[in-house]
Amino acid sequence: MNPASTEFFEMPPLLRSQPARIGIVLGSGLGSLVDSCEIKGSVSFAEIPGLPVSAVPGHAGRFVQAELGGVPLLIAQGRVHLYEGWTASQVTANVRLMAQAGVSALILTNAAGSLNPAFSPGEWMMLTDHLNLTGTSPLLGGANFVDLSAAYSPTIRERFRETAAALGIPLHEGVYASTLGPQYETPAEIRMFRTLGADAIGMSTVLETIQARALGLEVAGFSCLTNWGAGLQPGTLDHSEVTATGREAAGNFVQLLQETLATLA
Repeated sequence: MNPASTEFFEMPPLLRSQPARIGIVLGSGLGSLVDSCEIKGSVSFAEIPGLPVSAVPGHAGRFVQAELGGVPLLIAQGRVHLYEGWTASQVTANVRLMAQAGVSALILTNAAGSLNPAFSPGEWMMLTDHLNLTGTSPLLGGANFVDLSAAYSPTIRERFRETAAALGIPLHEGVYASTLGPQYETPAEIRMFRTLGADAIGMSTVLETIQARALGLEVAGFSCLTNWGAGLQPGTLDHSEVTATGREAAGNFVQLLQETLATLA
């Protein structure tokens, strides 16, 4: 089956009754963003037949119908990953469900390691482009030739750029590289990724972007820079550090998101 075309989910009543044009996927440690929203209801991934379930700390594994600043949102609080053993088609099922629910603009967030000396942990980077280093695609199974010349919407990026400048919130812009994981990268790999042009490194988002663009959704992507890439600073990498930094940095993104949503709705 072509994952970009004929799949349909049995939609829970909640997702049918309160449509939202804007969807958000929250990455590791960023689930606390939901606490700033007016929640209308939620449904677990496990309650939707055919949808894989998160098993990673920092990923609650549910869809939340909410409003932020009066704008209706469909929020995926967590995601699944290739490194958990899922296929590319399975890790992007969340995107296909959101499109089926009526979402036409998708905001993807992730926790990432910074490879750019000017982008410090605790700050945010808006994705301008990506490197798919996972070795796979959610569009496998057919001649699904999707143009990714502007994978991340220039229009949405400009809105966020203007809002960040007005609020005085640092918002870097750069290239995100996605690997398979689950191990963190070696210092040698980090040097390679920097040479390839990556500013941040993670284990998600890129496949969701490919799937979303195949379905005609506009996409914006944001990395919460939670740590330095291996070898760039002394010390070791730990997932608990990643999620803790994500929680601390969520406040700035909530403010940025709330002010920008009104211009996108």
